[in-house]
Amino acid sequence: MIKIGVVGVAGGWSSELLADCVAERTGGERLLIDMERVSLDLESGTARYQGVDLAALDCLLVKKVGVTYSPNLLDRLEILRFLAERGVRVFSDPLRILRVLDRLSCTVTLRQAGIPMPPTTVTEDVDLALDALESYGEAIVKPLYSTKARGMFILKNGNGARGQLEAYREEHQLIYLQKTIPLNGMDLGVVFLGGKYLTTYARRQEAGAWNTTTASGGKYAPFDPPQDIIDLAHKAQALFGLDFTCVDVAMTEQGPYVFEVSAFGGFRGVTEARDIDPARLFVDYALRRIAQ
Repeated sequence: MIKIGVVGVAGGWSSELLADCVAERTGGERLLIDMERVSLDLESGTARYQGVDLAALDCLLVKKVGVTYSPNLLDRLEILRFLAERGVRVFSDPLRILRVLDRLSCTVTLRQAGIPMPPTTVTEDVDLALDALESYGEAIVKPLYSTKARGMFILKNGNGARGQLEAYREEHQLIYLQKTIPLNGMDLGVVFLGGKYLTTYARRQEAGAWNTTTASGGKYAPFDPPQDIIDLAHKAQALFGLDFTCVDVAMTEQGPYVFEVSAFGGFRGVTEARDIDPARLFVDYALRRIAQ
């Protein structure tokens, strides 16, 4: 019997869904792994979770490596990298997740490949950040480790900007400043499985909100983008080679912009907007890969 573990968050909707699906599809034990409670023994080459040696599993599916994004997740991914290099199949590969988890790493890779993104300035100097803000007029300050717009805020050029940036700089080494662009009420999640296009959903903006996230009242909706948007998103995700991912794209009057490539992909948008079961598709994909 094939033994598959799910790396995720207990109580997390998508993590629980994926763990349920694995148990159903394989007929095996339901194993949802919280990386906070994994112990890695480098001498013996074992990594244990609640008495289970993860190195003895056939496969790990990575849905989440922590409740919140932070640099601590990089260390958890290194444990998964150790297992992957010991022969455990891991989807997506931990080294590939590492390249997108840090916002700056993801941004640099996308821009170096010519992927269109909103004008962005990265600096540790408040004065230089203010110079960029003056040219932008308005920008979004984004932490390097965040999801669903957590920790982000709108910054307008003006007298109060210096104080806001100085306060931000006390907690963050680096300032990531991205020019605000009109979203026209929505942005897109373009989803890929195994590098192949799966579907697209829209996140429709709540009136009065500056972003489209569901945390700010945004709603998922079906959307069928033109082929050029799919092609752009395909090019963006191909830079990282993730097994399940979502590319965030905005359609503007100046053309499409890519915001980021997701480290883990969004199950809920696919489920609610497109009536597709992403967990089943992901598990079946992994089973096919294991059998090859």
